[in-house]
This record gives sequence, structure tokens and C-alpha cells, in this order.
Amino acid sequence: MKLKENTLATSKSKRNYLRKGVASVLLLNMLCFSLVPAMALAEGEQTESTTSTKPANVQAATTQIPSAESLDLKVRSAVLLEPVSGQVLLNVNGDEPFPPASMTKMMTEYIVADLVKQGKFSWDDVVTVGKNAAQTIGSRIFLAEGDQHTIEDLYTAMAIASANDATVALAEYVAGSEQAFVKMMNDEAKRMGMTTAHFANSTGLDIADMPEEFRPTDGQETVLSAMDAAILAKYIVTDHPDFTRFTTIQSKKFRDRDKEPMVNLNWMLEANKNITNFKQYAYEGLDGLKTGHTANAGNNFTGTAVRNGMRLISVVMGTSSDSARFVETRKVLDYGFNNFETKQIIPPKSTVAGTETVTVKKAKNTSVPVVSDQAVSFVVPKGADISTVEAKVTLSNETLTAPLKQGTKVGTVTYSYKPAGMDQTLEQTVNLITAQDAEKANWFKLLMRAIGEFFGDLFNGIKNLF
Repeated sequence: MKLKENTLATSKSKRNYLRKGVASVLLLNMLCFSLVPAMALAEGEQTESTTSTKPANVQAATTQIPSAESLDLKVRSAVLLEPVSGQVLLNVNGDEPFPPASMTKMMTEYIVADLVKQGKFSWDDVVTVGKNAAQTIGSRIFLAEGDQHTIEDLYTAMAIASANDATVALAEYVAGSEQAFVKMMNDEAKRMGMTTAHFANSTGLDIADMPEEFRPTDGQETVLSAMDAAILAKYIVTDHPDFTRFTTIQSKKFRDRDKEPMVNLNWMLEANKNITNFKQYAYEGLDGLKTGHTANAGNNFTGTAVRNGMRLISVVMGTSSDSARFVETRKVLDYGFNNFETKQIIPPKSTVAGTETVTVKKAKNTSVPVVSDQAVSFVVPKGADISTVEAKVTLSNETLTAPLKQGTKVGTVTYSYKPAGMDQTLEQTVNLITAQDAEKANWFKLLMRAIGEFFGDLFNGIKNLF
């Protein structure tokens, strides 16, 4: 009996040993034939995807902004724009083109300042006045042919006194002729995205008021919508933030021998609060930009002011008098500053719910955290409920493979928000970037990961069969 038990035990042990041997051979064969595809399967590819989420920081409040009609604006058109975001806060007939008069000079100012900034000209360059400038009428500083003045002196006369002759002298110096400069103006208008603008000269004068031999041959007058004027002003304050070096000068003599100084035609300058004739028009924070008047244009004004870190640009066209353009501008700017504020919706380095990480092939940790690369701010009605802000994530379809540096772009996130009482939906897109370095894993970790993930997928597939 004992011999029989020993024999059975020996037989059972052999069977167990044989099973283990067979299993080991099968496992070895499976590893040999499947290691390469397993390695590939272990690292997922990064594909394009979108995710809609809402930011975690929510502020529940409501506000009611007045209608444009309630302002009772006495203008042909008006626009209010915030230049950083490009948001339009008010638009009254703002897309219809009208004669802009001397607001045209904003384009001349932009081009000259830009060429100086590029180093192609210097503020100290000396300009010799030609026949065209000397014969130009309207607002002027009475330049004579052959006079010589610096670009800076002529620019100052153009900016604060709206001097037509100084403007033409600058245009001819920069481009060789005024009409060559006009081509530059129209090209810039297209680049800036202005849809209605056409310039016939550098000053804004009607063609009939130009010296006859220097008039354009097509007879097409200068026109500009309030929206295009606001866009032009946006480029000035954004690309040349030192514009106030000229626009805030209250008065200045052009020549030492002049009996009277040039006086800034912008009555709304904040500094004018101490000037008897202008203090009723002085406006807190206002530091530019350009007036305009002709019989055809009426009285126009592009103004800009900054309060509490928010700059606004206003345009009014076709008012009834010099003073009326400033009265109407006050209404427009008050509407903006009283009812809107710049609010940070999303701080920089924020995560997006649902897309906290991305997969990076061959990294020590394949799930790498991602964040937005910059803050997102909107100009919103004061006290606005921002809980309806949504985020849409678009990940790159490019495969991400370690090593990756912190700050690598992996996609974008677009935040959108439609405030109550506003027609437009506000949007801003920022980059999604890796929040830390993604170091490459060593070969052994990659091997073990491949084996584990391969068999995990294999056994899950078998389990799903039953």
C-alpha cells in the first residue's frame, strides 16, 4: 500500500512538472513572437480630440447694461472698442463709410511712426518742404516751399494742430510723392483688416481742396467707417504705445518767432481740467487721439482713455459742431467705463477639467500634466455671471514621445462666453503646454511596461469573449 502511494505521488509530481514546463515554453514563445507589437501597443498615440468644460472658478451675479438707444447719441455713427481683445462694446451704424476729415491723419501718423521705429527714418531727419505742402490749405502752420524742419517738429504739428501742410511734407519725404504715400496708406488699411477705408490723400481734405496738380486722377474721395477708424486707433495704441508723447501736448510754438503757440484741438485731454475754456470737456484718463472736420464730414473725433487699467477707444462721426463731438464722445466713453470691466476669466497655468494630462510615449510617467500657457481676460458687464464660460480643447494629432521639455505645446484651449445683454460671443484661444519635463524611461521599464500592457490587453480580450 505504501509503495502504491509513493508511486501515485511521484506520478502526480511529474505531471505538475510537465505542466509548468509546457507553460514556460508557451510563455517564452509568446514573448518572442509578440514583444515588438507589444512595445508598440504599450505606448498610445496622441490624437486630435476636443473637450468642452467649464472653468472651476465661478462668480454668480447678473447685471443690466443700458441700450445704445438710451444714450440718445446725436451722431451719424459711433463705435466703442477695447483694443487689447478687440471687443466691440458699442456699434451705432459703425460699418457705414463717411468722410473722416482729419481723422485720416491717424494713418499718416501710424506709418511715419512705424518707419521711425523700424529705423528707416529718424525723428531728427530734416524735411525740405515742397510745392504741394506749401500750397495746401485748411488747418496749417504756413510752411513755405524750401522751409526745413525735422520730422519730429512736423509730426507734432500734425498730431496736435492737425496741420495739413506739415502732413503733406511728411508724406512726400517718406514716399517721394503724396500719391505714392497714399498707396502705402491703402495697403496698410488692407493689412489692418479695414473693410471700408479708402484714402485719397494724407490729410483728409476733399479732393477739390487739394492743389490741382497734385490731386488723384480717379476722383475717389477719402472715406472711412467708424469701425475702421477704431481699428486704426487700435493699431496706434498697440504698436506705438508712446503715441501720448505727441497727443498729450496741450500747446507748443512751432517756431520760436511765432507769436501764438499751436493749441491741441482735442479739448477732452485730462490735463485741460485746469484750463478755463476747456475744463468742461476734460475727461479723466483721456490722452488722445484725433479730431476731424470738413463741411462734408461734419465734426468727428476718435478718442481714447484709460481707467483702472482698461483702455477704451471711441469714435463719433458727423456731429453738429466742434463741441458736440466731445459731448457725444463723453456719452460713449461713460457708457463703457460705467458698465464694463476687464475681468480675468482664467488665470495662467490653469488645468482644464477633463484634459488634465496627455499621454507621452516612452516617458517615465506616460501621463504628463498640461496647463494653459497664459491668462484669459474678457471685457464683461460689471458683475456679470461668468459661470457659463466654456472651454473647448483641441489636442495635436502629433505623437508625443519622451523626452519632452516643460512648456511643450500639445494643443489649444478656446474659452468662449456670451455675456447677457451683449450680441457677440467672446472667444480667446491659448496654448496647452506640458507642466513638467517628460523624461525618457530606461529600457527595462519600457520592456516591463510592454509585457504588462500586452498581457493585460490579451486577457481582457479573452475575458470579453465569455
